Amino acid sequence: MILSDERILEEIDKGTIKIEPYDRESLGSNSYDVHLGKWLATYTDAVLDAKKHNTIEYFEIPEDGFVLEPQHFYLGVTDEYTETHAHVPFLEGKSSTGRLGIDIHATAGKGDVGFCGNWTLEISCKQPVRIYKGMPIGQLIYFPVEGDVQVKYNNKTNAKYSGQPNKPIESMMWKNSF
Repeated sequence: MILSDERILEEIDKGTIKIEPYDRESLGSNSYDVHLGKWLATYTDAVLDAKKHNTIEYFEIPEDGFVLEPQHFYLGVTDEYTETHAHVPFLEGKSSTGRLGIDIHATAGKGDVGFCGNWTLEISCKQPVRIYKGMPIGQLIYFPVEGDVQVKYNNKTNAKYSGQPNKPIESMMWKNSF
């Protein structure tokens, strides 16, 4: 079951869903549109290592946009800071974004109950495409959770992405034991 617009508004009023900045025009029938923040990042090394802390370089999207190139991988960020305290948030691309050949996440479309922060986007594209800060980039949908959550994400001591800022965050895979 997915929350409707009315239920999303009720949860915002209760404080179990928080979206900043919030714009009523971005609320769909059963989702909330999120927008591309002003920061993108790319990894500094050509070969990434899952056991190593791979560093990234940030750059701001210019007013006249930025052209994404195929065969390149970009980290972006939502303009919106969100908190979800009683539901599982899913981030999906908008159909208009997909029709431009832009993928906004490779595997990380689901958040956890208790996620608080801006969403890092894993951006790739099929052909060159110019993007702009503030453009609609995805949509959040919310699923109810069945049963009690023992420890919310923002309370986990090993939560690697809690409190993400308004800049993309690189992979923290290296913090895992394997």
